[in-house]
Amino acid sequence: MRSLPRNRLRTAVVAGLTCALVATTSGVPASAGRGGDRPFFTLSVLFTNDMESALLGVPGSGGDEGPILDGGANPYGSPSRVKTLMDDLRAEATTGKPRRGQAAWRGEITVSGGDNFLAGPEFSASLDRGVPFYDALAVREIGYDVSAVGNHEFDFGPDTFADFIESFGGSLPFVSSNLDFSGEPVLDAYTRDGTIVTGKVLRATGQRIGVIGLTTPELPAISSPRGVAVSGELAAISNGLARDFARRGIDKVVLVSHLQDIDNELALVPHLSGVDAVVGAGGGEILADPGDRLIPGDTAERGFPLWAEDSDGDRVPVVTTTGDYKYIGRLVLNFDRRGEVVSIDEARTGPVRVSGVGPDAVTGDPTVRAEVEKPVAEHLAGLAETVVATSEVPLNGVRADVRSRETNLGSLVADSLRWAGQRQAAEYGVTPPRVGIQNGGGIRNDSLLPAGDITALNTYEIAPFANFVAVVPEVPRDVLRQLLERGVAAAPSAAGAFMQVSGLRFTYDTSRTAQVVAEGTSTIVTPGERVRDVVLDDGTVLVADGEVVAGPPVSVATNDFSARGGDGYPFGDLPFTSVGTTYQQALQRYLVEGLSGTVPADRYPEGGTGRITAL
Repeated sequence: MRSLPRNRLRTAVVAGLTCALVATTSGVPASAGRGGDRPFFTLSVLFTNDMESALLGVPGSGGDEGPILDGGANPYGSPSRVKTLMDDLRAEATTGKPRRGQAAWRGEITVSGGDNFLAGPEFSASLDRGVPFYDALAVREIGYDVSAVGNHEFDFGPDTFADFIESFGGSLPFVSSNLDFSGEPVLDAYTRDGTIVTGKVLRATGQRIGVIGLTTPELPAISSPRGVAVSGELAAISNGLARDFARRGIDKVVLVSHLQDIDNELALVPHLSGVDAVVGAGGGEILADPGDRLIPGDTAERGFPLWAEDSDGDRVPVVTTTGDYKYIGRLVLNFDRRGEVVSIDEARTGPVRVSGVGPDAVTGDPTVRAEVEKPVAEHLAGLAETVVATSEVPLNGVRADVRSRETNLGSLVADSLRWAGQRQAAEYGVTPPRVGIQNGGGIRNDSLLPAGDITALNTYEIAPFANFVAVVPEVPRDVLRQLLERGVAAAPSAAGAFMQVSGLRFTYDTSRTAQVVAEGTSTIVTPGERVRDVVLDDGTVLVADGEVVAGPPVSVATNDFSARGGDGYPFGDLPFTSVGTTYQQALQRYLVEGLSGTVPADRYPEGGTGRITAL
């Protein structure tokens, strides 16, 4: 359903921008600014992004660094360790004698790039608890000065984002300059009281730093912002705010942008003016230089920082880090008296690993450990002990497979949507669905579940989002054909839009024309011609040899994210009805009630049953 940061959207979200990049590695001179004066003020920008409810840390790979020294659930990451390490880095940034090349005046700001929480079993603990959410308690204790607004903030809809904001009691400002919240009263109230702002002025050691926030223009297609409007005029908005800061005498400006891929930030910089540094988020790239300590299994993709040239010919550092509380990013900027960046402190600029093992181990903050990590671990233990069904066969939810071909787990999830739609149809006054469609990007466990017990925790891992089962009661046959075309448009490459199906079988040919939709929308630019035959389970032929067979429309069950055009699904303006259950609940109830607690091997064989066939 959602295209998550871990899957990285490789699409340029800035219309008309060209990547006039100066360099994409950190092998550049430290004197990267607009002037040649000696440093007057050194600013450390400390940041994390895409924490995504990884409240218990991450395992990493390899076990050569010794035991976990602070008793945490996992050796790497965790908000309690980030709290400890962030405090250490703040102290290092502002106390003691200046390092060589540093200014005597030093300050720091701490920012979050957004995606502060993510649907799943850990976040279900927050939903069970209510305000204040565990994720918000973690963010509050770490002590950010400001947070950008990511796409996952809207996965549960604007009301849950508002609950997350409420958890802070006004202590954390959220910055996004290209979102209009006036269509959502509960969030618009936070714009009126100054909690959600287009730009924020932070103070550090007597200096004022302007912060601009941006959110991906693809938000409506990859999340559920409902009445929140999104502008794609990123450069114009940012430059306007930078000019406003300059008129107010604020000559140090940091852009915090959640654009889903660091290349989108790099493409934006050539159109900017007056921005000194860019902190990107949403892509999860690992930027690091030789000698930077990384979590085992992580590999640097490019250097830290990256560089791009702005519209004034000035070189601007662009940084990001991967999420899950695994690293704190640090960018150390030296400004002259005119507020121009004259150099960066290369020795201290880079990712700082968050670890409970090895020579850089830190001890997790006891308050965060007790108030956040312990109760969340107890919640997950309860889910892990609740068996909801037994499978006679391994179930394939491997990411690359569910996004490129039929799998038995994909079929199971699609069947559960159709089953739930049929079960709730009378109550909600809709036509019982004959077809189920589940986008592969919404199946998130990325693993082969072995034959045996399936737990409540497994269902959250498979179907983590708060998307509701939706019935689209009258889908014309030509529209259904183009929906299937959307699913195979990227084939044979894997894509989140690839769909797992229920109630029909279809064939497709990748040698034929693939469907194209307008960027960030579900509007078809080029109709697909790959789908050759479509037959319902009762034998009704919908498409024969590439031609749609005339006949009545078909009722389709999907999820409300897809029904709204998520992943570019071309439902258009067809009306749909959410039928009061999330897709995780549909899956769990189908296992318990629809299948009476057993997933039969003959119904869901490992190789699939031929619902989807590539010619």
